Amino acid sequence: MTQEYSQTLTIQARHGIHTRPGALFVKAAKAFQADIILSCGGKEANGKSLFRLQTLPLSKGAQVSLIARGDDARAAVDALAQLLLELE
Repeated sequence: MTQEYSQTLTIQARHGIHTRPGALFVKAAKAFQADIILSCGGKEANGKSLFRLQTLPLSKGAQVSLIARGDDARAAVDALAQLLLELE
């Protein structure tokens, strides 16, 4: 049975999650086996694709849901949520 874990957080980065911090997020997401999905503003995107991530309105103050499905889902969400909160 596939594990699913999620967390909702608020983007803190002053300029939102643009290309540079987005690339850092994607690199970190690719370290996990789990499928990573970000949901924001009614849209969803693959967290392992910078191109897809850039289609989301990830501006400062935006609410984003981070969803992972797979064996390391909880570890992925915990690590990636922390990263999202630390990105500038």
